[in-house]
Amino acid sequence: MPCKLVVLLSGSGSNLQAFIDACKNKQLPNTEICAVISNKADAFGLVRAQQAGITTACIDHKQFGSREDFDAALQAKIDEFDADLVVLAGFMRILTPGFVRHYLGRLINIHPSLLPKYPGLHTHQRAIDAGDKEAGATVHFVTEELDGGPPIIQAKIPIFDGDDAATLADRVLSKEHTIYPLAAQWFAEGRLSLRNSKAVLDDKNLPENGVLFQPD
Repeated sequence: MPCKLVVLLSGSGSNLQAFIDACKNKQLPNTEICAVISNKADAFGLVRAQQAGITTACIDHKQFGSREDFDAALQAKIDEFDADLVVLAGFMRILTPGFVRHYLGRLINIHPSLLPKYPGLHTHQRAIDAGDKEAGATVHFVTEELDGGPPIIQAKIPIFDGDDAATLADRVLSKEHTIYPLAAQWFAEGRLSLRNSKAVLDDKNLPENGVLFQPD
């Protein structure tokens, strides 16, 4: 049986495209993106999914009176697809504790910083303002703490003197497109899990920052 992924997004879906490409080129063998769901009807990620023949759905958070009601509807839609792994790919909603618990160990996110540095927004500018020499991205399991779940894999890039938030974001994004499908591949292969609040790869607890991606 293939590992079934449901991808949640709110925007352009560039990380979704990385997953679509990884499935096509067999980097993600025995894996199926069975649905893409957005909270925004005009998200270009939905167009990417439709062009790839993937089922799409839009659940507009503005149509719900509470965060809990929205998450309940979202959960019901995800569960229609019997998802093994839920992938947050630029899904700009803070998820309720009940939703996170329902998918605990099956819910991953990518964040554009070297967690635990700079959870939340404006990560690139914060790294520049702090005088950091490097930036990057982190794939992590999602827990109830915002951007606080155990890291799985990180990729680093240098911060150059002339960088601004936009140039840094572009270079970090290219790394995201490499490490996010890789983390999903490990999960689909049965190598990656969440145990006792720790990310575990090949039966070994990962270090605090996860695996450091090393290009070939």
